[in-house]
Order: sequence, then C-alpha cells, then structure tokens
Amino acid sequence: MEYLSFELPIKELVDQLQTCSLVGEESGVDVKLACSQIEDKILEKKKEIYSNLTPWQRVQLSRHPDRPYALDYINGMADKGSFLELHGDRNFADDPAMVGGLLTLDGQKVMVIGTQKGRTTKERQHRRFGMPNPEGYRKALRLMKLAEKFQIPVVTLVDTPGAYPGLEAEERGQGEAIARNIFEMVQLKTPIFTYIIGEGASGGALGIGVGNKVYMLENTWYTVIAPESCSSILWRNWDHKEDAANALNLTPKDALREKFIDGIIEEPLGGAHYDPATAFQHLKTSILQNIKAFSKFTGQELETQRQDKFIAMGQFKG
Repeated sequence: MEYLSFELPIKELVDQLQTCSLVGEESGVDVKLACSQIEDKILEKKKEIYSNLTPWQRVQLSRHPDRPYALDYINGMADKGSFLELHGDRNFADDPAMVGGLLTLDGQKVMVIGTQKGRTTKERQHRRFGMPNPEGYRKALRLMKLAEKFQIPVVTLVDTPGAYPGLEAEERGQGEAIARNIFEMVQLKTPIFTYIIGEGASGGALGIGVGNKVYMLENTWYTVIAPESCSSILWRNWDHKEDAANALNLTPKDALREKFIDGIIEEPLGGAHYDPATAFQHLKTSILQNIKAFSKFTGQELETQRQDKFIAMGQFKG
C-alpha cells in the first residue's frame, strides 16, 4: 500500500501494528491486546482523516496509484467469463486509452465503456495515462450505437485527466470527435448511466459522460479543468493548485448540490483501493437498480429525459 502525504499518520500506526505482530511471533509473547488497541487507533485515525478531506486531498485520492481502474471494475462486476472486449473505431485505429465491450451483470446484458489508465510505466505510456485520442471517442460511439441497435443499456466509467492534447489528436479531429459523441449521446434511444470512478476532467470526460443518470464515487472529482491547469492559467504556475481545487467546486458534494450529478456512490473507508470487492459491489448494485428503473421507458422517453436533464443544468439569457 502506498500512502499519500496526508495519510502518513495512518502509515505510522500500520507500521506499529506490523512491528507488534512481529514481536509477538518472534518472542512468543501474547500481544493480542496491544495489537487490538493499535487497530482501534488506525480505525479512529482513518475516520478522522477521511471525514475531513479538502478538495485537493480528494483529487489526490482519486489519483491514488492503487485505486481500481475501469478494467478492474469491469472484471470485478461482470459474471465470470462474460466480458467480451471490442476494439477499433472502424476508421483509423484502436485506442487503448478507451476500453469497452459487452458483459453480463447477474444475467443482464450491458455495454460498458470506460477510460483506462495503466499501472506500470510501460502500460501508462501505452494507454496515455487514460487520455483518449479521437479514435477512442469514435470507438466509444460505435459501441453505443451497437448497444442502441440491440436495446442494451450503456454504462460509462470515467477516469481521465482529459482528452489527449497531442498534435496527432488535433490532426485527427479531437474536438469534433468529442462534440459528435455529445451530440449523438443526447439522442441515443437506450439508457445510459455514467459513473465518475476517478478523475473527471473537461471534454475528455464529457465525451462519454452524457447519461440519463450520472454518479460520482465518493473520492472522485468532476469539473471543467484540472486544478494544476487552472493554476497555471491564472497564476502562471502550479503553486496555487489547492486554491484552484477549492474554487472549482469539484467534489461529489459540490456536484450534487449544483445538480450536475444524481448521486454519490459510497466507497470503503479510505477509498476504493482499501477494499476493491466492496467498491465493485456498490457500483454493480447501482447499475442494476438503474437498469431496472429505466426499463419501463421507451426510446423516445429516454432521449427526452436525458436532454431535459442537461438543459436544466444551465441558465440562459436572451
């Protein structure tokens, strides 16, 4: 387990617990009571720290290197052996930063699409740290259209610092690809459920983020720009990233208050990486509940509800 700077008090207690257990094993002395007291202190410290996170600390937690990524959730939720990954945009190439395919959840067919980061240095480079190219968004749209054809619900898992900003992405129409996805998603006649499972930044997130229901996991963020980028624009450096995080209203509670999302998915204490199986189950439960709730709507009703939802977010003056 890796620890962030604000988690170091927890690490110190965990180290004490390991030392306590080791002393008991080597000396044969009964240290159960001492170890139990340290475990209680760890739980208290976790509750103290994680119940008072600042916006910037929540951003850090959303980027934790041990945090589950899209494929972890997919494989953790899917019925055994049911996930069939689909590749390519049928135009240019396959984008490893955008993954998707068919799976079943307790027998329910679902088309799942998500932005995928990497764990090792090589994999991070391969997947461009979860930043899709235009072909990634076009692949996502192809899978959504396929789901619409067969009336399969769509689930999108968002975890991206933004769309890839490289020259080749601009040459192949990055802005058009994202805009096309938004345009098509508001008209899709099958239910779409979006979940922010990590970072949700800018158009890179919106490219697969137009859902009938939009949720955020407890330790995630969702806003128009990353705090570091906002700081670099306003102050010409990254030194004010914490101030930017405070001003951007990027936490799940902020988004729910402003009605940008429909709910917050609870994570295990400390984050999804402490207990991935529980995090997978919470997400799976929400997906199945939404599929059941929206199964009674016609394609036109789904389209209208989705459009009304996003139109209601803005205020327009003539």
